[in-house]
Amino acid sequence: MNDNFHTENLTIHHKVKDYTSWRKGYNDHEKARQAAGITNGRVFRRAEDLNDILILQEVADVAQARTWLGGDELKASMTS
Repeated sequence: MNDNFHTENLTIHHKVKDYTSWRKGYNDHEKARQAAGITNGRVFRRAEDLNDILILQEVADVAQARTWLGGDELKASMTS
């Protein structure tokens, strides 16, 4: 184990209106997530409701990730 490398995990459970539209927006924000230290995203969909999603990601800098997650651009994209 490398003691100099440490990440936290970020888990988001989200109900979207339309997965296909949401996924395009999610993919479009990849560079912004990486800039915020949020990487290795994995998206899972509930079999009974494909618009019910779970996102697992790794976070290198919790403070930086919180700032990005609380930003107006992300909030606006999650409502569309």
